[in-house]
Amino acid sequence: GGWHDASDYLQYSTTSANATYHLLMAYRDFPAVFTDEKQANGLDGKNGKADVLDEAKWGLDWLLKMHPKKNVMFNQLADDRDHISMRIPKEDSQYGKGFERPLYFINGEPQQRGKFLNATTGTSSTAAKFASAFNLGAELFNGTDKKYSVLLARKGNSALSFALQKPGVTQTASVKSPYIYAEDNWVDDMELAMASVGFAKTDSKASKSAMAYADQEKVTPWLAKDTAAHYQYYPFINLGHYELAKQLTGAERQKIESYYKEGIEQVWTRAKTNAFYRGVPFIWCSNNLTVAFAMQCKWYEELTGDNQFTALEQANFDWIFGCNPWGTSMVYGLPNWGDTPADPHSAFTHLKNYPIDGGLVDGPVYTNIYNSLIGIKLSEADEYAEFQSNLAVYHDDYGDYSTNEPTMDGTASLIYLLAAKENQAKTASNKTYSLGANIRGDSTVKKVSLVFTGAEFADGGEKILQTLKDENVKASFFLTGNFYRNPKFKSLIKRLKSAGHYLGAHSDKHLLYCDWKNRYSLLVTQKQFDEDLDANYAAMASFGIKKSDASYFLPPYEWYNEKITSWTRLKGLQLINFTPGTRSNADYTFPEMGSSYRTTDEIYKSITNFNEQKANGLNGFYLLLHIGTDAKRKDKFYDRLPYLIRYLKKDGYQLSRIDN
Repeated sequence: GGWHDASDYLQYSTTSANATYHLLMAYRDFPAVFTDEKQANGLDGKNGKADVLDEAKWGLDWLLKMHPKKNVMFNQLADDRDHISMRIPKEDSQYGKGFERPLYFINGEPQQRGKFLNATTGTSSTAAKFASAFNLGAELFNGTDKKYSVLLARKGNSALSFALQKPGVTQTASVKSPYIYAEDNWVDDMELAMASVGFAKTDSKASKSAMAYADQEKVTPWLAKDTAAHYQYYPFINLGHYELAKQLTGAERQKIESYYKEGIEQVWTRAKTNAFYRGVPFIWCSNNLTVAFAMQCKWYEELTGDNQFTALEQANFDWIFGCNPWGTSMVYGLPNWGDTPADPHSAFTHLKNYPIDGGLVDGPVYTNIYNSLIGIKLSEADEYAEFQSNLAVYHDDYGDYSTNEPTMDGTASLIYLLAAKENQAKTASNKTYSLGANIRGDSTVKKVSLVFTGAEFADGGEKILQTLKDENVKASFFLTGNFYRNPKFKSLIKRLKSAGHYLGAHSDKHLLYCDWKNRYSLLVTQKQFDEDLDANYAAMASFGIKKSDASYFLPPYEWYNEKITSWTRLKGLQLINFTPGTRSNADYTFPEMGSSYRTTDEIYKSITNFNEQKANGLNGFYLLLHIGTDAKRKDKFYDRLPYLIRYLKKDGYQLSRIDN
């Protein structure tokens, strides 16, 4: 099982765990862009699971084998003796033990094979990567394979314990050559591992520990340098900052965000001096650093809303796909009509002409690095000779393992970045999002969606239904499971459905997901969330409402955080919420609520004032109202609904369902 590291057949835990995490993260963040075209074994045919999850599980299954017992963990399978020749897998008799290959333990001590001694100081860097991958896997498989999820969660705990045994880095081992993954940092891995504890439930102790690790390495060191050893700082950006920041609020979150900004500014200082905005150093696997840096720019903007580095992010993305001195894409076969690597350092292509579409090659290196490497000899004339320089070189030649070898972990990172780009294209319609939820439609189009929620009251149902009929308007209704099951509301629901209005989910029991004072503090587990939402859709099914026809979900109390958004995505749904700016959602209040109470006149004026005073008015608005309110409210806003609809129509607005 598992993946070969590059074009040799070594398998490393550190790169495999990182690649697995990126694949899982890509599915978690952008599930809508992935399809099911292959079986788990890679052959054609659907298996009911996104192909990226099949691939991630392949990685997880191998990691489970590499951590078979609580206090046993392996670092790598095979070593640099694997580089002796190009061959197809399983022809590995050069180790002198038939087809067996050596397996290296992680024990926190330096390891020597042959004449080379690595600089291992502890167990943390690799074991923490295991923990993060297991914890994220446990979250994502929780809804589809409970037994597997429980196993991953248990292994995540034991891997974290192993990481804490001896704080420090675990480097790889070699026998014949001096080249290893000379990882020199580990607190970033521990930060991510501790942040991953919070995937399943809020854990203030783990979050505090993650913050302490974050403060120890604010900026990934290479960002401030123009060189580094091979894989000296790995992963190439701090994934923990992103995962931790999403769990924080206020000053703590801003501090983590500032760490990302500081690192980006270090690269920008170098990048702004050249036309390519190139600030990433030309060290071995420079393309991996380029993709990772683009991800950091993207995440910084996502977390803060600060878009000052958007052009820098795009420049790094464009570099990978041809906007570089060699004018070539660095991804095998992508785009299929462009100039891409054709002769990579890969036994599959060199010996058998197998395509390796999508593989990200190492990328350019400093010319002095290239000239110092052992065993490089180009097999053909250099087609990029006129573009080489004293600064950096790149060759599309299988003889150059330094610039043209596809890497497994770099490709996994690119999958995340490409998924982000595709998702961006899918949602690039002038819509507005907050914490991952869609809170406003196209702000350039004069369209408004009337959105009604319901839990225990429905006193306005008949009047609302009649008004919508009289005005020939379709609206959207998000109702709890309790509402759908209430026999008093059965007739109303049937007539709403028959009239062509959208009927959606609003949770089953109208749970409060997050603390009112700290929305990043969850009050429910993922299991509770899933079971409650499933019950809501089960109640809807009794009215013939299919989940596929009601893919928008409006959270109870309209109160949620990014974790709820993520869990919603994993259910195949899109979280939505009302558009802020008016007081329409206060139509449930009554005088006894004191200063929170809003009269119908106040609510109506807040809507018309916003429309008349803001540049785009109510364009794309999701205007939230309630289908019923407590009897203590005598001043019912739904009595004003006919006037509101006519006002909107007169101003040129089209009123439509949320899904139109």
